[in-house]
Amino acid sequence: MKGRDYCVVPTADPPGSASASPLSPSSPAAQPNKNMPQRKWEVHPGRNKFHCNGRIMMARQTGIFYFTVALIVVTCGLFFGFDCPYLAVNLTPAIPVIGIVLFVFTMSTLLRTSFSDPGVIPRATPDEAADIERQIEVPNGQPSPSYRPPPRQKEVVVNGQTIKLKYCFTCKIFRPPRASHCSICDNCVERFDHHCPWVGNCVGKRNYRYFYMFILSLALLCVFLFACVITHIIMRSQKANFLKAMQQSPASVLEAVVCFFSVWSILGLAGFHTYLTTSNQTTNEDIKGSWSSKRGRDNYNPYSQGGIVKNCFAVLCGPTTPSLLDRRGFVEPDPTPQQYTMQMNGTGVRLGNYGAIPTHTTTVQPPAQPQQDLDDDNHQKPANKKTESPETAKSNNTTDSGYSGYQGNTATTPNETASTPGALPPINGAESVASIVSSPAVLPTLAPPPAGANPPVTPVQSTSPPPRSVSEGDALGDDVNKGMSNFGSI
Repeated sequence: MKGRDYCVVPTADPPGSASASPLSPSSPAAQPNKNMPQRKWEVHPGRNKFHCNGRIMMARQTGIFYFTVALIVVTCGLFFGFDCPYLAVNLTPAIPVIGIVLFVFTMSTLLRTSFSDPGVIPRATPDEAADIERQIEVPNGQPSPSYRPPPRQKEVVVNGQTIKLKYCFTCKIFRPPRASHCSICDNCVERFDHHCPWVGNCVGKRNYRYFYMFILSLALLCVFLFACVITHIIMRSQKANFLKAMQQSPASVLEAVVCFFSVWSILGLAGFHTYLTTSNQTTNEDIKGSWSSKRGRDNYNPYSQGGIVKNCFAVLCGPTTPSLLDRRGFVEPDPTPQQYTMQMNGTGVRLGNYGAIPTHTTTVQPPAQPQQDLDDDNHQKPANKKTESPETAKSNNTTDSGYSGYQGNTATTPNETASTPGALPPINGAESVASIVSSPAVLPTLAPPPAGANPPVTPVQSTSPPPRSVSEGDALGDDVNKGMSNFGSI
């Protein structure tokens, strides 16, 4: 009918049909691919959590980290909601600006510390671990009383100071200088400082500067909030009594309590890490007293740059090393043995290399032999051909099928040259394998050398094998064995 549009409604095809819809549930496009390669963060052996496809790396115990974030956000939110409007009008409008800058900087450094790789050292591969264990294991498997296994320590010299590298039994590696294994994250970390539950991550070589800036900015933010809250309460108490001022702004009282109990620990922590930064030490080294003068007069910190300013620049302004984990990289699949491939060459058949890429080969089938007419007595009828002389028959050594017949020690085709010495000629369908193997034309025999001399080996002149009769079938096996033995001697 005119004025109407018609459309064809697609019908559901059977799952096994060739015309199945690509969006059908049975089609490969609609089913999830189970052979997708895994990312390296998905098989990471440490106790870590990853988010955003491996871009964010944290420890598994993140409850205290969320408490830290909530405490900072709630305290600053109360400040911006109840204290900043009053102080901006009655004191100065710069207070909200300073508060916002400190808050943003503190949260940025906190998230940067918590979400980054602290400097995790990858564990040894199975081959590397087996090689190290092979060097450490007891020879012959039976320890003797006089045998002492090699120490699982190595010594290196850094700026004239001998540093011991300890072996990590979990990661199967010798840890580099200043590295240590975190028992909470189960990782070896470069320049390991400590594991901080407040940031939910280890503090190491790659995130220490952000941790120090977070502690320093948090201390300034806490002092700033506490001073502003006390100022707000005092200004309100001037117009009324102190209790009434607290009733008018209860949020300020809560902020003052939180800041009062937090500022002391935060200031102390900021001062301690300022001392570590100026001396280029880590918390782990300071607690163990690695560079303490109590260990001897010759014991000193080989990593110190010789001054406070230089140490601060080395720790805070040095280049950030790239991560060693490659978290978003793909896991390389284990090599699987591939089947041998048969490939044809000019002289015969050879096997492809183990593990090589399979090649597409084409098998060339020889053309079928022309079917010959047989009489009633199963005897071949003589072909209607002219009688050829022996010389003509010898020169014309090709059959009607296009393949060469066996003529002495030559086997060629119209498109091929004579085969090189020692190469196997192609097998003609009219002859058996045994006759060719036992033929002296293919397998020349070697004459025994005289005693006391090593004359050059010369092959016996080859001749065409005489036709064998049925009665010689018993001796055929002996000839084959003899030919095979001569073939092995060659």
